[in-house]
Amino acid sequence: MSDLAIIVVSYNTRELTRECLDSVYASLGRSDLNAVVYVVDNASSDGSADMVRANFPQVRLIASGENLGFARGNNLALRDMGFGGSEQNVASLSNLQVSLLNPDTVVLGEAIGTLYRFLRAHLRIGMVGAALVHSDGGFQHSAFRFPSLAQVFLDFFPINHRLLDSRLNGRYPRRLYEAGDPFSIDHPLGAVMMVRGEVIGQVGLMDEGFFMYCEEIDWCMRIKGCGWQINCVPRARIVHHVAQSTRQFRDRMFVELWRSRFRLFDKHYG
Repeated sequence: MSDLAIIVVSYNTRELTRECLDSVYASLGRSDLNAVVYVVDNASSDGSADMVRANFPQVRLIASGENLGFARGNNLALRDMGFGGSEQNVASLSNLQVSLLNPDTVVLGEAIGTLYRFLRAHLRIGMVGAALVHSDGGFQHSAFRFPSLAQVFLDFFPINHRLLDSRLNGRYPRRLYEAGDPFSIDHPLGAVMMVRGEVIGQVGLMDEGFFMYCEEIDWCMRIKGCGWQINCVPRARIVHHVAQSTRQFRDRMFVELWRSRFRLFDKHYG
């Protein structure tokens, strides 16, 4: 039985996926974790699946015949592990930690081990996220409060840049990241999430009604609704190149963003 399973869902990001997997195995090499890495390729046309087969034979590759989106893609790997099945199968996975990782990320140093050890040491914390940085090392917001109507308003009417970077827009103060100590959050950005197998067994898989966007928020709402805590662990640092898959279809992704937000509000708010 592995200590950790890592899932990367890719779509036409061959070289980014290569860089991501190189960094994952380098980070795992700095730990004593027994880990299995999944790549779910969403019918890429750029040779991503062939690249994984040729360069990372140890990866469990699932080559989908269609673009499943983020939630369905991750769920495909989770089901392959045994989640979403019988209670007996899920119970056997309770000690497994699962990390969802975007292909446009690069793991720095011992970030994977840092997240794993923190999650194992704090039994009421069900999920953790890392501190994300841009490719030049610049600060990137990595965690957020659950969305509000104020955040929706600021998307349509960006009155002042200070408000966009404030609590009103769901942001946590930069000083919390800079202090380096773990802090409680509502949800991490979906680019990097590590969650307990026990939590997945209790809460269930991701909602496949979300094709792209907001699925991690919905998942975290359900996780916190079951009494689990979620933390950001700033000492685990990961580069996030931002929107490398979704930028291929900007207009469609804009529609998907608002469709997902509508679904989220309809599901969780009055």
